[in-house]
Amino acid sequence: MKRISLILIIAVTLILAGSVFTGEAVMAEELIVAQEGSPVSLDPHAANDGPSIKVWAQMHDNLVQLNEEMEIVPGLAHDWEQIDELTWEFQLREGVLFHNGQELTAEDVKFSLERVVDPDISAPGSFIVDFIESVEIIDQYTVQLTTEEPFAPILNHLAHPVAVILNQEAVEEAGDDYGTLEVVGTGPFEFGEWSTGDYILLERFDDYFGDNAGVESLRIRPIVEDTVRSIELETGGVDIAYSIAPPDEERLRESETITLSPYESLSSLYVGINAEKEPLDDIRVRQAINYAVNTDDILEFIYGGQGVKATGPLSPNIFAHNPDLYQYDFDPDKARELLEEAGYENGFSLTLMTTDDPLFHQSSEIVQDNLSQIGIDVAVETRSLGDFLDTTAQGEHDLFVLTWGTITGDADYGLYPLFHSSQFGSPGNRTFYANDRVDELLEIGRTVADQTRREEVYYEAQEIIVEEAPWVFILNPTRLIGVGPDAEGFIPHPMVAHDLSRVKLNR
Repeated sequence: MKRISLILIIAVTLILAGSVFTGEAVMAEELIVAQEGSPVSLDPHAANDGPSIKVWAQMHDNLVQLNEEMEIVPGLAHDWEQIDELTWEFQLREGVLFHNGQELTAEDVKFSLERVVDPDISAPGSFIVDFIESVEIIDQYTVQLTTEEPFAPILNHLAHPVAVILNQEAVEEAGDDYGTLEVVGTGPFEFGEWSTGDYILLERFDDYFGDNAGVESLRIRPIVEDTVRSIELETGGVDIAYSIAPPDEERLRESETITLSPYESLSSLYVGINAEKEPLDDIRVRQAINYAVNTDDILEFIYGGQGVKATGPLSPNIFAHNPDLYQYDFDPDKARELLEEAGYENGFSLTLMTTDDPLFHQSSEIVQDNLSQIGIDVAVETRSLGDFLDTTAQGEHDLFVLTWGTITGDADYGLYPLFHSSQFGSPGNRTFYANDRVDELLEIGRTVADQTRREEVYYEAQEIIVEEAPWVFILNPTRLIGVGPDAEGFIPHPMVAHDLSRVKLNR
């Protein structure tokens, strides 16, 4: 009876979720991967979200790469040097082919880096390379980048997935269809088709300049529901499942065929507080919200202990993370005192915006309950990811739940786009927080070469940010990826752009 019940539960769950795979028969050499959501776009200049990055990273390469140890290694450039404090020169590999058969040249590098900062494109990730003042072609395989001012984390930023190199002709010919019907890179997989909401099919690119992919094709399936993703892994519907949720972890650990591959992420889960809106523009109100939220409950009951309690805006694995920041312990009485001091002893109402991510939504409910205990009535509003990003970019919110991945491994990317006043909206500062001293410190941090000095200024910036509380600092999650019995060679990457070309199948 138990076996029959389990089968019925699995069947009903899959049917209700609408995630039963009804596509064509899977080839023996086809790797199937389940991820948490659908891409916004496969044009690297039209999106900067995790689901999009995880797909387009399989089809593109950067000038330089960050390996799994977060070390800078050659990519499309086999060598590089700093000419002076503002100029870097990169030597491209010769004979690298794009998926359309054209050879990579310095023209493509210039086109790609200029396109991402083109105001007419309005790329969400433009801030990642906006430090570049000019791109000069020296010869067919040599390019020089000149920065507006010294920029210490330049190589880390060039390794970001938004800074991949595109094929100029393919982009211009495809027009508005680029990123949906046409994608051309230099990566180990090339674009096949995109059945929206169902799957993205990629095929091995046999003329890749590096080692060829270990499988003939790669099918990436967006499955939002955590439990459905895990069940698909158990039943063989997928070979790899990203982001195994806490409720499924214990069950999967009992499996003799499934391997759980953990890695410490570079991300932070937080509640963003719109610092431009009354009464949230009062620092005492923002601090009260920090004291009122029981982050330990979110870590234990929602994330099942998958992570560590956040001590500030940066994960402990990021350069210049400050380990000695002030901590907002769970203290509802202190929160009420601050609200009374600010003139809000009778409370007020807010809206908390979240996406359809189950963990975000469940975390939002704890925040809602916690704030109700100090007289703040919170309505939770769930939006699709695209709508959520658009709305919060416009500042049409009070509170929101989100994660930020500092995938360059450097404090600049974890602080500048999120807390500098020039980065309001889509670049990352969705709290619309501004502080002149923080601006100054973040500008110093990206222009000085001395790492000790950079650490000092970032430490100070984090102290101010924590005191002024534009975030509720919740946790730094640990990610679990489930790998089925037929897949071997998978290595998780802290940047989340996991390299699937090295995976082989034993079917």
